[in-house]
Amino acid sequence: MSEVARESMEYDVVIVGAGPAGLSAAIRLKQIGGDDISVVVLEKGSEVGAHILSGAILDPVGLNKLIPDWKEKGAPLKTEVTTDHFNIFSEKGGFSIPHILMPPLLSNKGCYIVSMGNVCRWLAEQAEAIGVEVFPGFAASELVYGDNGELVGVVAGEFGLNPDGAPGSSYEPGMELRGKYVMLSEGARGSLSKQVIAKYSLDQEADYPKFGLGMKEIWEIDPSKHKLGHVEHAMGWPLGGEAGGGSFIYHLEDNQVYVGFTVHLDYKNPYVFPYMAFQQFKHHPQVAALLEGGRRTAYGARVIASGGMQSLPKMVFPGGALLGCSAGLLNFARLKGNHNAMLSGIAAADAAAAALKAGRQGDELSDYETEVRTGEIAKDLNKVRNVKPMSSKLGAVWGTMLAGADMWFASLFGAPLFGKWAHGKSDAMATEPAADHQKIDYPKPDGTLSFDRLTNVSFSFTNHAEEQPCHLKLADPNLPISKNLIEFAEPAQRYCPAGVYEVVEQTDGTGPKFVINAQNCVHCKTCDIKDPAQNITWATPQGGEGPNYPNM
Repeated sequence: MSEVARESMEYDVVIVGAGPAGLSAAIRLKQIGGDDISVVVLEKGSEVGAHILSGAILDPVGLNKLIPDWKEKGAPLKTEVTTDHFNIFSEKGGFSIPHILMPPLLSNKGCYIVSMGNVCRWLAEQAEAIGVEVFPGFAASELVYGDNGELVGVVAGEFGLNPDGAPGSSYEPGMELRGKYVMLSEGARGSLSKQVIAKYSLDQEADYPKFGLGMKEIWEIDPSKHKLGHVEHAMGWPLGGEAGGGSFIYHLEDNQVYVGFTVHLDYKNPYVFPYMAFQQFKHHPQVAALLEGGRRTAYGARVIASGGMQSLPKMVFPGGALLGCSAGLLNFARLKGNHNAMLSGIAAADAAAAALKAGRQGDELSDYETEVRTGEIAKDLNKVRNVKPMSSKLGAVWGTMLAGADMWFASLFGAPLFGKWAHGKSDAMATEPAADHQKIDYPKPDGTLSFDRLTNVSFSFTNHAEEQPCHLKLADPNLPISKNLIEFAEPAQRYCPAGVYEVVEQTDGTGPKFVINAQNCVHCKTCDIKDPAQNITWATPQGGEGPNYPNM
């Protein structure tokens, strides 16, 4: 649609994504430059926080640096972690690892259980109060390049396309938001970030990116069972040796708990069904006892970047930078990325403000790259750089033991004991033929503790207008049946946590058909990552669509 005539608006800095990274960058830019630096933040969700899925424990290091008086300003950090348990589950029981045996860097002391959606809503208020323009419901759907190949802006706010991609009767072309620098803070596997990485070969010297699928429900439980500030992590059953991953349960205010489950997407068996493993997990006696008598109030899913330091692409390019999880700055071992997202936003803003003051634009913010790779973020990520490849290559038992020793050494001496391990292959490449594996029999959801996908999707408050192009693009429409179904039993039927993909037998006897129920999509991006043929591309739908998480 590049031939469409559009109006444009000029800013010093355009930021795509109102998450912790983008909002931190915006606030820092205005703190430094005031009215001399114009900043706009675009958010594809219906409001800031609508697409933020994070049953989070927040390390406040980034917030302390950005807004030191956040307590006085009413930041929604209310519940400090009080107790911290780590469990190894078997089907009927398990055991806890004494906290004293855990590597010190995994401690949650001084951290807070938060709704990152609410934290981002608050950050947006702080940003707007000092002059940042925040536009929710504006999906950035296209990149705009300058004459020299530099990124100069994005197209946002395009509405009213027909399913075939042609402008409909209510078509709005959107506008070009142009900046001297453009920052992409879309979260893990951002669609524009993916394009930029490919265009500028930013991953040329990086290891494969790695991801996990995180799913979460919010429950209101019996007050007698609630322990404000209590944190539990677990691994083991029900994943066993089929996939890496684990669970978390965080007790926050108002008798609520976050119940979450993460599955590493480098599993081999295409019959693994991450969503059903999550539902099965809630029937563990310890978890069931906590949830019985309570009620689920929300559900969501999102991929998390877990590749770590070795998977970081180059984060700067002509005219812009990748922030937060768009670059992959999550600390996999700690299950925390928001602190590094905020630190990256601060660092990018510092570099951009200095460049603007010097009269520069459209070049590479090399000071930002240097800060990420040598500063606080690097110190955080380097200590755990081997945890993910060890767990993937050696399995849950040996991988965890070796990673534990590696983290203990890093906690004491600042660097891992066992050098630098590599990932070696992408999550899509890890998928093996169905003929090499057995089907997995998952229990049917009971409707009380566990739920079918479509019922749970309704608790994500997801909405998509049907009269628009499908935002899930197949490079070859025939591959799901001609290749993936035959070789891999079409794993899209199972890896999607929202029931978007189906293989349906046609009544006319012409064989199976691959069906995409795009309206169910919760924007997790798993299909863009795990499809073994790399045939699916997740593209941005119209602004304001997708999930509308109320308190996640």
